[in-house]
Amino acid sequence: MIKVTEATATAGALQRLSDQGVSIWLDDLSRSRIESGNLAELVEHGNVVGVTTNPSIFQAAIGSGEGYEEQLADLAVRGVTVDEAVRMATTADVRAAADILRPVYDATGGRDGRVSIEVDPRLAHHTVATVAEAKQLAWLVDRPNVMIKIPATKAGLPAITEVIGLGISVNVTLIFSLERYREVMDAYLAGLEKAAAKGLDLSVIHSVASFFVSRVDSEIDKRLTVLGTDEALALKGRAALANARLAYEAYEEVFGSADGSTRSSDRWTALAAVQANRQRPLWASTGVKDPAYKDTLYVDELVAPGTVNTMPEGTLNATADHGRITGDTVTGGYGEARADLAAVEALGISYDEVVQQLEDEGVAKFESAWQDLLNAVTKSLDSKGVETE
Repeated sequence: MIKVTEATATAGALQRLSDQGVSIWLDDLSRSRIESGNLAELVEHGNVVGVTTNPSIFQAAIGSGEGYEEQLADLAVRGVTVDEAVRMATTADVRAAADILRPVYDATGGRDGRVSIEVDPRLAHHTVATVAEAKQLAWLVDRPNVMIKIPATKAGLPAITEVIGLGISVNVTLIFSLERYREVMDAYLAGLEKAAAKGLDLSVIHSVASFFVSRVDSEIDKRLTVLGTDEALALKGRAALANARLAYEAYEEVFGSADGSTRSSDRWTALAAVQANRQRPLWASTGVKDPAYKDTLYVDELVAPGTVNTMPEGTLNATADHGRITGDTVTGGYGEARADLAAVEALGISYDEVVQQLEDEGVAKFESAWQDLLNAVTKSLDSKGVETE
């Protein structure tokens, strides 16, 4: 678990990152982190202004059993289903984290201080069920600073529009491709337009678009290694950054650039006039997978105003210790980014094939983690002599 030391609390890199307009969110949550006071310390002293969760995070936390024994025992006595038990445990953690982050939420006008919880990953390809689940999660957590995570699958896109249209803030997750990211922004704008038509206050609706980073390098690097030529090997570790930088360019095309050099779209300009909030890009999966790369690569090289970087524990600690934050490392690199992705394509590696594979694998991994969590909770409830079927 992250420990806030004097060095961490005063770490210049984290402060410089915040000063550059990057919101630092922790990609982790557990009851022990909440009850020990560690999360509160990170918020107070470690520049952390938000929390994200996913099925894998909850599987690790609740699967360990640490801190959940009493609640699971009470749920067993009530004879709840395993699905209900999981939802009660996960929403309790998110509610507690949201309370810890509430001062940040208030101080930033809802921009930060957010805690994200994901819809059941088994619903990723079911629009109506995703909407119903999002509404239920928002009701269960019952905190204004919750964000409901919806995957950017084809079925997820209309769900995003519908949920935003209900006035519920959304974290769109599992975005890998530039085309899908543009569809996500369009879905968000459509949702805001629906909300406006209902007379809802757009100023309280927020959204982030979680663009996954390291997994892109993992898959493309693997293919480059198989090719094995000098040209191929020279491109390793470049595709993920290129993809993310071009995503930020797409963001500027819709919402405008911070320096005013790129005008926002007419559609966004109309929504901004009625106090709508930009859907910020969020860099997810920022822990490096290849030990040959600097462990802060996807932090140091993705600094841009108006973004979020959600970091796992190791990456947050590494950034605090030796992150090299030198200013904007995104907006000047669009040409190089296009050239890097074009060079990968020229070697016969299909961008479209890679990003679709990563989306499919991402959904499958979260489904698997969710099933492991259900199995662990089932075992816990069964051990207390309660029928779970």
